Amino acid sequence: MTRPFKVLGIQQIAIGGLDKQRLGRLWIDMLGLQLAGNFRSERENVDEDIAALGSGPFKVEVDLMQPLDPDKKPAVHATPLNHVGLWIDDLPKAVEWLTAQGVRFAPGGIRKGAAGHDITFLHPKASDDFPIAGEGVLIELVQAPPEVIAAFSALAG
Repeated sequence: MTRPFKVLGIQQIAIGGLDKQRLGRLWIDMLGLQLAGNFRSERENVDEDIAALGSGPFKVEVDLMQPLDPDKKPAVHATPLNHVGLWIDDLPKAVEWLTAQGVRFAPGGIRKGAAGHDITFLHPKASDDFPIAGEGVLIELVQAPPEVIAAFSALAG
């Protein structure tokens, strides 16, 4: 089975809670990650601070998320480790191939994410039509920009 794409590395982890300030006390104040930005979306019911560790193409985001409304979905705080994001070298090919293999995607398709990259999500639960999923974990696939693809390719030798 030839896979027409590569998972290059971790792009982000997203941590949810009812109060992103409390999350920031640990990740930014105590552990020293840098605040790199903010993202707010009514559609995604999220108010998040984007912290970062590392630099350049090897920077990893740690998204500290709180819901705009804790009674609405998506409930970004309900699972403290909300999702893991993976850099993908060719997102459209990955989606096409994975779908053909029976992988279930969450609704929404490929779209722009908080950091401006194209993204999509693997559903955490399988279905009869799509028997392969995240087994309880939401997984974000993120289109890697050219400099990230080049940096990971150089590492591979």
